[in-house]
Amino acid sequence: MTRPNILILMVDQLNGTLFPDGPEEWLHTPHLRALADRSVRFRNAYTASPLCAPGRASFMSGQLPRRHRVYDNAAEFASAIPTYAHHLRRAGYQTCLSGKMHFVGPDQLHGFEERLTTDIYPADFGWTPDYRKPGERIDWWYHNMGSVTGAGVAETSNQMEYDDEVAHFAEQKLYDYARGNDDRPWCLTVSFTHPHDPYVARRKFWDLYEDCEHLQPVTPSLGYEHHDAHSKRIFDANDWKNYEITDEMIARARRAYFANISYLDEKIGEILDVLERCRMAENTAILFLSDHGDMLGERGLWFKMSFFEGSSRVPVMLAAPGLRPHRVDAPVSTVDLTPTLAELAGVDLDEVLHWTDGESLMPVAQGAERLSPVLMEYAAEASYAPLVAIRSERWKYIRCALDPDQLYDLEADPQERDNLAGEPHHGATLARLRARSRAHWDLDAFDDEVRESQARRLVVYDALRNGSYYPWDFQPLQRASERYMRNHMDLNVLEESKRFPRGE
Repeated sequence: MTRPNILILMVDQLNGTLFPDGPEEWLHTPHLRALADRSVRFRNAYTASPLCAPGRASFMSGQLPRRHRVYDNAAEFASAIPTYAHHLRRAGYQTCLSGKMHFVGPDQLHGFEERLTTDIYPADFGWTPDYRKPGERIDWWYHNMGSVTGAGVAETSNQMEYDDEVAHFAEQKLYDYARGNDDRPWCLTVSFTHPHDPYVARRKFWDLYEDCEHLQPVTPSLGYEHHDAHSKRIFDANDWKNYEITDEMIARARRAYFANISYLDEKIGEILDVLERCRMAENTAILFLSDHGDMLGERGLWFKMSFFEGSSRVPVMLAAPGLRPHRVDAPVSTVDLTPTLAELAGVDLDEVLHWTDGESLMPVAQGAERLSPVLMEYAAEASYAPLVAIRSERWKYIRCALDPDQLYDLEADPQERDNLAGEPHHGATLARLRARSRAHWDLDAFDDEVRESQARRLVVYDALRNGSYYPWDFQPLQRASERYMRNHMDLNVLEESKRFPRGE
C-alpha cells in the first residue's frame, strides 16, 4: 500500500464551538467548509491543555503536560520526547514545519528535518509563572484587555506578517515536493498564529461580517462576584479592573476574530490549491486542528486558560484516503493525534505506547465506539495550583486542590451555567468522576513538580540574561548561493529540474 503524504493545517486559539460539524454556516469559510465535506469531523475534540506551548507539546507527543513537563509557555520541551515528527521521520518520511509550534529550549526542531520559518514567540524561559507569588501580574507578557479595547482593522500587523510568510513558504515547499527530487513520502505541518488575539483584521475580511448576528456572546458577563474561583483568577491575571469593556468593544473584537478565521480560510485555500494543481491531493491525508480555543467574551471571559468549552474545545477534521466523511460525536483529545498520524502512515508505535496518553482515532473514525475519557491539565498563568478535568459521556468534571469541584452536564447545559457538584441527585456521577480523577492525578505531587520546574527556570533565565545573551529562537537558513541559478550549476539541468509538470 502506498503510504499517504500528510498535510497538517494548525491554527491558534480557534474556538471549537464554532465547528459543530465543520465551520458554522454563517462563517465565510468556503475552503474549510469544502474540507469539512470530505473529512471525519470530530465535534467534541478537546485540547490537552488550554494554552499554546503545553497544548502543542501534547499534540506533538501524545502526552499530557504532567508527563512531558511543558506546563506553561516557558517550559522546556525535552529533546528526548518522541513526537509525531520523530515517528514519521524514523519511518522514512520527510518532515517539515512552516510556522508556529512554540517550542521552548535550545531544540527548535523536535524531529522536523526542516523548518522554514522562525517562531512568533520567544524560545527562552522569560514567560515563566511563579506559584510562590500568587496573584502577581507580570505586565510585560501577561494578557490584558487591550486586545478587546483595541480591536479593529489594519492592513498589516505582527501576526499578519507572520502568517503571510508561513503560507508562502508552505506553498513553495509543496512545489518542491511535487518536483520529486526526493521519493520519500512527506509530512508538512503548516501552523498559523491566527485567529489568536490581538483582534485585528484586514478590511476585506472585516467587511464580510458587517451584518453578522453573532457579535455578542450567548452568555453575557456574569459579574466578577458570580464566577468560580479559577475564572476570578483569570480576570485578575487579565487586569480586568483597569478596563471598561463595552458592548461595542465586544462586537469589534468578535468581528475581527471571525474575520481572521476568513483570513485563514483564504490562506488554507491557497495551500490546498497548490496541492491540487501539483497532483498530490489524491494521496495526501489532511489534518486540521487548533491548539486551544478562545472564550470570546462568553461569561465575560476572553482568551484561554480555562476548561470551559470556548477555551478547551477545538476543531479537529481529518480527510484521508479511504476514510468516509462523517461526524463523530464522542469526546476525543489532541493527544490522540500522534497515534492517529502514526497509524495513517503505517508506523508501529507498540514499543512506545506506554509513553503516550492518547489513542489512535482511526477506529473511531471508522465507526468503533470510543470508551476512554478525555483528560485535561492546566498549570500555567492565572492558576495558583494545577487544575485537571475529565470529559466523559455528557459530563465535564473539573478539580483543583484550591477550589470546590465543578460538574457540568453538557447535554442539558451546553453553556455550563449550572455547577452540579453540590446537587445531591448528581452525587453518584460526581463520586465516580472524582474517584477517577484521584486515581489518575496526585495533585500535591503535581503541584510540587510544577513549582520545582518554575523555580529552576527562573534561576536559569536570570543567569542567561546576565552578560552576553545567545538566543534559542530558530534562525531559518536561506542558502542564497544554492537558490535560482548559480555558476556551479548547469543551467539546462536546473531549468528542467525546477519545472513542474515537465513535458507539457
